[in-house]
Amino acid sequence: MDNFGKRVASLRKERKMTQDELAKLLNTSISVIGRYERDEMPPSIEVAKKIAGFLKTTVGYLLGETDKADLFKDPIMLQRLSDLENMQSEDKNHILHLLDGFIKSVKLKNIAAL
Repeated sequence: MDNFGKRVASLRKERKMTQDELAKLLNTSISVIGRYERDEMPPSIEVAKKIAGFLKTTVGYLLGETDKADLFKDPIMLQRLSDLENMQSEDKNHILHLLDGFIKSVKLKNIAAL
């Protein structure tokens, strides 16, 4: 699994962004960006959030919590999560219970197909 620095460098390059461009966006120097990418210095939480935003990903991806760089970038899924979050607790729990059941069913079906 890649570490924070490798993920930042990889996404920065995928986005065709130079260290200098990222440094300017963060109001810092190229040497600081290099230190982040070599994992010689961790950024603050606020800077990590900014890096994630500029690289169009999540802090969770940069930290290795997920392998999907664009996990929370789908606007339709984000709207669904927002709608769900605004529901009353009982309704939210019912929907999550049903969703969990559907997900489990699909996973079992995929395992059986192997």
